[in-house]
Amino acid sequence: MDMDTSSIEIVRLTFRWQEGLKFFFQDLKKSGDELYFSPHSTDETSIEQLFSSGGRDLYYLLVEEGKVLGYGMLRGWDEGYDIPSLGLAIRSSARGEGLGKLFMGFLHASALRRGACKVRLRVHRENNKAVSLYKSLGYDFEEDSMEIDYLVGFKDLQ
Repeated sequence: MDMDTSSIEIVRLTFRWQEGLKFFFQDLKKSGDELYFSPHSTDETSIEQLFSSGGRDLYYLLVEEGKVLGYGMLRGWDEGYDIPSLGLAIRSSARGEGLGKLFMGFLHASALRRGACKVRLRVHRENNKAVSLYKSLGYDFEEDSMEIDYLVGFKDLQ
């Protein structure tokens, strides 16, 4: 890939990206990140359901030259929640370049434009890099009452 002409984009998840998302999840599994990011089933049927949901929840990809580098979501609206849950993962080979921070900013702006006054997320307490990033972006954390290995973070968007 010619780095002088490469382009990073954030795109809405559509059927066009089915294979790319499948490879992205395979990469997460290979790198051991499935422990830290498993917001939903990643089998083919579950991924297909994301394309056909048609609800208010939002699913996005961070892509470069046709390759999925990141996956982000804002969900919970379809289930009636006012505060969406944010989920984000960046491919291991693309970390440390500010892409997580960029993608988080986009998801925050998307939630705000949808009328959310805050967002929430869950993070494995041993995922130190993610916890550090979220704290730097203004998240406040509390213990997850359902799972001891996780923290729940909230960020005011206004």
